[in-house]
Amino acid sequence: MSAMNRSARLLLGILLVLLASAAQAQRPSFVFFLVDDLGYMDIGANNPDTFYETPNIDRLAARGMRFTQGYAANPVCSPTRYSILTGRYPTRARATNWFSGTREGRFKPAPLADRMPLEEVTLAEALHEHGYRTAFVGKWHLGPSKEFWPEQQGFDVNVGGHDRGSPPGGYFAPWNNPRLENGPKGEFLTQRLADESLAILERLQNEPFLLYLAFYSVHTPLQAPAELTAKYEAKAERLGLTDRPEFAAEEQAWPTDEPRRVRILQKHATYAAMVESMDAAVGRVLDKLDELGLSDSTTVCFFSDNGGLSTSEGSPTSNLPLRGGKGWTYEGGIREPMIIASPGLTAPGSLCDVPVISTDFYPTLLDIAGLPLKPDQHLDGVSLKPLLEGARADSLPPRALYWHYPHYS
Repeated sequence: MSAMNRSARLLLGILLVLLASAAQAQRPSFVFFLVDDLGYMDIGANNPDTFYETPNIDRLAARGMRFTQGYAANPVCSPTRYSILTGRYPTRARATNWFSGTREGRFKPAPLADRMPLEEVTLAEALHEHGYRTAFVGKWHLGPSKEFWPEQQGFDVNVGGHDRGSPPGGYFAPWNNPRLENGPKGEFLTQRLADESLAILERLQNEPFLLYLAFYSVHTPLQAPAELTAKYEAKAERLGLTDRPEFAAEEQAWPTDEPRRVRILQKHATYAAMVESMDAAVGRVLDKLDELGLSDSTTVCFFSDNGGLSTSEGSPTSNLPLRGGKGWTYEGGIREPMIIASPGLTAPGSLCDVPVISTDFYPTLLDIAGLPLKPDQHLDGVSLKPLLEGARADSLPPRALYWHYPHYS
């Protein structure tokens, strides 16, 4: 081979490497906020009369598209988490309840899995195949042991994700979390997860990335910094809410020996403080994206895994006028606060009334990234990119949405 040919091949090789690097650098990054047990009516963007204060979530809604009919694939946590990461209805894997939750009732419990199968090609794995760095922070709840935790499901980094659905030690350190080093005694978990997320953004700012921040908030136990709780106790007093009825009888499918009550008034001070702390964490991440110059190249998604908890474990929030809440396949249990802000695609402050579901995130993010879709994997999801660009509702293929929750809640 002549020296000229060798030089030409070397130059071609360098050019290809540079082109590949440039293409990777131009790919959008993703931040996915997943909140636990946050109701549709809990955020200001959906409910101007909410008792809670969510200025940062509302700021995100003003930047992007808010979905008025964004649905979770299940009214409890693990199945919806499965649907987001796989693009499939959780019933396909018998993931029809939280792992591994059963409640005795008149009928025998349905068969229930306790893990997301390793055979699934998760959203994180699909992005990883194309050079994305992937980081998981927060609540996982998709497998009984470390063989099924985020590190085995496509995430380069796992901070705080393990088998438990609520923080084992509560929200104040020590947390007793096998994937999160304990902070100083009394450190609040939600803000620690924000700290970890900011550090990850610093490390990954020069590469395309997926930061999946799954808050433990606002799941029980109901705990919050004392000064924030006091703020909302005073607010309830100031608004004249302290003497108003808080609860009504929960509707019953049939008579039971232990009737429950449902909250009809938003005024729970500790829950409100938890919401504010979570919102502040969202704001810190958004501010960090601005600081690093990443906001114009980062698509941000916001979602909740199921409806607000209104009928048990303290019944901290009200979903009215939506019927039901967490554990119900009525609107209050499955309609979620959903926002996607994608620079260059979504018009600021836009609204979409098309019914969509949590299985749609997977193909949507691949489509935004300009990557090949995986229809054999995300069988039950469709890309929402046309809607984000302002297309009409009929731009999506005709389909029905399904829910299957064969359990007591």
